[in-house]
Amino acid sequence: MSTAIDDTTLFPDLVWPRQVRGQLLKWIGNKQRFASEIISYFPSRFDTYIEPFLGSGAVLGTLAPRRAMAGDAFAPLYEIWSTLRRDPERVIAWYAERHALIRAMGKGAAYLQIRASYNERANGGDLLFLSRACYGGVVRFRKSDGYMSTPCGVHDPIPVAKFAARTLEWHQRVAYTEFFHCDYRELMARAQAGDVVYCDPPYVDSQTILYGAQEFRLDELFDAIAMCKRRGVFVALSIDGTKKSGKNVVAIEPPPELFRRETLVNCGRSMLRRFQMDGRTLEDEVIADRLLLTA
Repeated sequence: MSTAIDDTTLFPDLVWPRQVRGQLLKWIGNKQRFASEIISYFPSRFDTYIEPFLGSGAVLGTLAPRRAMAGDAFAPLYEIWSTLRRDPERVIAWYAERHALIRAMGKGAAYLQIRASYNERANGGDLLFLSRACYGGVVRFRKSDGYMSTPCGVHDPIPVAKFAARTLEWHQRVAYTEFFHCDYRELMARAQAGDVVYCDPPYVDSQTILYGAQEFRLDELFDAIAMCKRRGVFVALSIDGTKKSGKNVVAIEPPPELFRRETLVNCGRSMLRRFQMDGRTLEDEVIADRLLLTA
C-alpha cells in the first residue's frame, strides 16, 4: 500500500510542521536545515522509506513516514534510536543524569568524565550527551582503538526540559520506524519495488577520524544502489559536491547510467573546517552536496 508524502496522513490526530523543531543529536553533516529540500525530490507516493546510514536521522524525522526501516552499523547510535522508539522516558533520563553533572562539577569536568565513561565502554547514553556537548557535533574517533577524542564545545548543552520536549516529538515522528543494527548493505537488500532509499554515507573527502569513515568504500555502495535500482527501488544519494564556495569540486564519478538526475543542495559553512581551523569564521568555506537520484 502506497503512502503519500502528506503531513496530515502521517499522524491523523496531529498536524506536524514539515521541519522538525530541533535536532535530537548534534552531528557533523546533519541534514536538518535542508531535509525538506531533499524530501521534495522523492516520489510523491511510495511504500517503505529506508535510511541505511542513520546518523542524526534528520531526513527520517522530517519525513515522519508511516512505514520505515532505518539502521546503522554503529551500536551506540542504534541503541539511542531503538530506545527512543520504545522508551523515550529512558532517553530523557540518560540526558538528565549526565546534564546534572554540570551543576555538580562544572561543564568541562563533567564532559571529561562522561567521555572517559564512553571510552571505557561505548554506550548510547554517553554518546547522546557527548554529541550535544562536544565541539560542533564533530564526533571523531581514533582509528587504532575507537577512542572518542573531541573536546568539549564552547556552548552550553540545552536544558533538560527543552531536550525532553524534543525527545517526545522525535519519539512520535519515528513511531512507525523499525530500527536495525546492521551494515547498510543488509538493510538495502530488504528494499523492494516501490520503496524509497535515502543514503547519506560518510563522505569521501572527510577526515578518516570522523565516525563511520574509516572502512567505508563508495564503490561498494554504488553496487548496492545498482541492485536496488534493478528491483524498482528509488534511491537518493547525498555525496560530496563543492567546497570553498564552489571553487573546489570533489571529483566523484558514479557508474554510467546509475543515476538519472543530479542537483546541488547548499549546505552552508563547513563545521568540520571550522573545527579544524580552531573556531575561526570561514567566509570562504561554503559547501554544497550533490544529490544523485536514480529516477
